[in-house]
Amino acid sequence: MKISLSRSSVLTALTVAVLLAALPGTIKRLVRTGDPYLLSKQFFQDLLARLSGAGRLRFIFQPAVAIFIGLRDGIKDSRGGRPPFLLALVYHPEHRAHFLRSALASIRDLVAVAIILDVISQFLIFEKVHAGAALVLGPALIAVPYSIARALGNRIARSWNRESPISRAG
Repeated sequence: MKISLSRSSVLTALTVAVLLAALPGTIKRLVRTGDPYLLSKQFFQDLLARLSGAGRLRFIFQPAVAIFIGLRDGIKDSRGGRPPFLLALVYHPEHRAHFLRSALASIRDLVAVAIILDVISQFLIFEKVHAGAALVLGPALIAVPYSIARALGNRIARSWNRESPISRAG
């Protein structure tokens, strides 16, 4: 029996394995200190340390790639006559499932890489890993810029289509 693994499934498996490996240390610290870390004062102090430590370029490159992918998907939405991404999620339940599936398909690998990079940077900077923080920060670096860019890409494409002349022959 031949088993074929896609890049996405390998990345997903690697992400899950990395998070599972970090989980015992996270649980041990939680039990020992009672501090959930996530969204605590220490979390925000560590976030600032990440901006100047190993892996700081990911705070530029990952959102930039997410913006590029969001713009691409927003233009596709406009060409398909679909409403802007964020509006569709909130006000158009008939489009919600389609948009969520397409967003997940577009950024799945990028989110997995973001989580893995967050775990690596935590380990390099702090010599410990907080799995919850990796699950929040990694995807936030991708999902927020992607969502905004997808909505703006749709609106920009719509405005270009309205302004473009019907015929270029002259």
